[in-house]
Amino acid sequence: MTLLIRPIDQAEKEPWCKLFQSYAGFYKVDLPPQAESQAWSWIHDDDEDFWCDVAVTKEGDFAGFVQYQLMHRSLSGEKVCYLSDLYVDPDVRGGGFGRALIDHVFSVAQDRRWSNVRWLTQEGNERARKIYDHYSPRSEFVLYSVPVSS
Repeated sequence: MTLLIRPIDQAEKEPWCKLFQSYAGFYKVDLPPQAESQAWSWIHDDDEDFWCDVAVTKEGDFAGFVQYQLMHRSLSGEKVCYLSDLYVDPDVRGGGFGRALIDHVFSVAQDRRWSNVRWLTQEGNERARKIYDHYSPRSEFVLYSVPVSS
């Protein structure tokens, strides 16, 4: 596999949007109108601890992306890396791109001396979980997500 993983460039919004929309579709999420522009803004705002790196094939096509951010852990007194979004184009799945993107985040975390990388996935995302289970057994924690109206 010939692959380059690098930060996404400001001029690459269109291919990122295509992958981002496919990612939302995979999870059956109807994106609110502001979601794309807000996420894109976070990625390119130096005051936000939110990053997006893309996997680019030797032909120059986007194979996928990983978005990650810092998360405060009060019980350790450290900031850890939260891998918030990982998506690989279905046409290239099975080619090692997902694992390469995860390993890339581990490398970034190690370089920046973040002590931990964590992420969530859906229970039924069996294909991804087969990869994730190679890194660590699933945690015992259960996620609660409660919408709060304004």
